[in-house]
Amino acid sequence: MQSRLAVKIGRLKLKNPVVLSSGTFGYGEELAGLADIKKIGAIVSKTITIKPRRGNPPPRTVETPCGLLNSIGLENPGVEAFINEKLPVLKGFGIPVIVSIASESGLSEFVELSLRLERAAGVAAIELNISCPNIRDSRCGRYGGLPLISQDAGATYKLVRAVRRATRKILITKLSPNVTCISDIARAAEDAGSDAVSLINTVSGMSIDVSNRTPRLGVVTGGLSGPAIRPIAVRMTWEVYQKIRIPIIAMGGIIDASSALEFIIAGATAVSIGTANFINPRAPQEIVTGINAYLRRSKTPSLRQLIGSLEV
Repeated sequence: MQSRLAVKIGRLKLKNPVVLSSGTFGYGEELAGLADIKKIGAIVSKTITIKPRRGNPPPRTVETPCGLLNSIGLENPGVEAFINEKLPVLKGFGIPVIVSIASESGLSEFVELSLRLERAAGVAAIELNISCPNIRDSRCGRYGGLPLISQDAGATYKLVRAVRRATRKILITKLSPNVTCISDIARAAEDAGSDAVSLINTVSGMSIDVSNRTPRLGVVTGGLSGPAIRPIAVRMTWEVYQKIRIPIIAMGGIIDASSALEFIIAGATAVSIGTANFINPRAPQEIVTGINAYLRRSKTPSLRQLIGSLEV
C-alpha cells in the first residue's frame, strides 16, 4: 500500500499524500492518544515566530454553516522553545516534520527563522506562512490584516528568494485565497525557488451575534475553513496546477477520501487535513485507507497517475 501511495514534495519523500495541517493538530502530543500519527505522510507544526506570541483575545473560534471561523492569531512559544521543547516530540512520531513559520516584522524575520531551522535536526521542510488573515494590520491597526506579501507577486518572489538563499531545506510557500489571481502568486513562488506551494489558507470572514449586535469573534474578523470553502479551494488548486510545475499541497474542507480525491484529481500531489481533525482525529488515517481503496477499485497502479487527471 505504501509504495502505491508514495509521493514526493521536491526531494522530500512521503509514504502517502496525507498531511496534518498547521494549527489543527497542535504539536502532535495533544492528539497523539486519539490517532495513529505515524501512519500519516507528514505533519506541519503550528506556525512559529521568532518571539513568543500570546495570540488574539477571545472568543477565537465560532462555528458557521459547514465551517469554522478562527482568529487564533499565531499563538506560539517562539522559535527557541519550539526547537528545544516541541520539535523533539514531533520528531518522535517518525514522519517528516514540516515547520510553519511567520513574521511579525517582514522579510528579515522569515530569513532569521529559516537560518535557525537550517541548523535544527529533524526539520524536513519549511512552510512559509505568508497568508495568515488573523494578525493585526499594520496599515490600519485592526486585526484581520493579510500580509501584503501574500497579495503581491513581486513581494512573494522577493521573500521566497531571500529565504531560498538562507536554507537548503525543502521550501513550501502557503498561499492565500484572498487575492486577485492566485496563479500569479504561485508562479512567483516557483520562480523564486519554492519547492512546492500549499493552498489554500483560510478565507476572510466574520459572523455577527444579532441578539447583541456584536461580532462573534473577539477581533471581529477571522479565517473561514471547513467544507464551506472546499469548492473555492478545488477551483484554485486546478487553476494553479495548470500554471506551475512544482507540487501542490492542497487543503480546504477535506473531511473524507472522496473530498481528498477531488483535490488530487484537480492537480494536488498531497492533501492537508485541518478542520476535520477537530471533529474526528482519526480522519487523516481513514482518508489514507480510503484513497488506497479507491486506487484498487479504479485499478490505478499508483497515486501519481491520478494527479491532475481531471477530464474537461
